[in-house]
Parts: sequence; structure tokens; C-alpha cells
Amino acid sequence: MLNKQRKILFEKQAEIAKAIAHPLRIAILDFLKNKEQCVCDIAAYVGSEQSNVSRHLSVMAKAGVLDCRKDGLKVIYKLKTPCILDCFSCITTCLKQQADENVKFLRAI
Repeated sequence: MLNKQRKILFEKQAEIAKAIAHPLRIAILDFLKNKEQCVCDIAAYVGSEQSNVSRHLSVMAKAGVLDCRKDGLKVIYKLKTPCILDCFSCITTCLKQQADENVKFLRAI
């Protein structure tokens, strides 16, 4: 049976996973991998309205994935813990494995 601390840890991990589980948010995280960016540049990169991007950024900041600061009228975001990107490498590896298995299956039929 799970102890209380492990249960809390899993709940917190799930909160972060939910906060990044959106294609636009993943694109934002990818854009932030090299340096901090203002909301206007992030919106231009992902091809979405600034207000929409701001909502997504807010969700990730609330979950502790991003840090932000004001620079005049601009709001600048950066990855709080860049290692969050490591999970996407793992997911990509899973996708490649699934693709390999699908190719094997297709060859078999």
C-alpha cells in the first residue's frame, strides 16, 4: 500500500504532467529550451494569439515548470528546471519503439 508521502509525490508529479500535456505547451517548452523569451516572441513562434499563449504559460508557471519576470511592458518566461525536457526525449523513444513495432506488424501481415 502506498504511504502518504509517496501518494503526495505522485499527485504532484501528475499536476506537472497535466500542466505540460498539451501540444502548444510542448512547443512552448521546446522554444524555451535555449533561452528565456517574451510572450510576444513565444506567440509568434507557436502561431497563436498572445492571450491564448499567456493562459498556457500561466498554467505551466503555476505548476512550477516556468519562471517569469517583467521587463518593462514585456513578460519574459524561462524554464525553471530545464530537465523537464528530458521527459520528451523519453516519450520520443517510446514513439520510435511503437513505430518499429508497427512496421514489424505490417511486414508480418
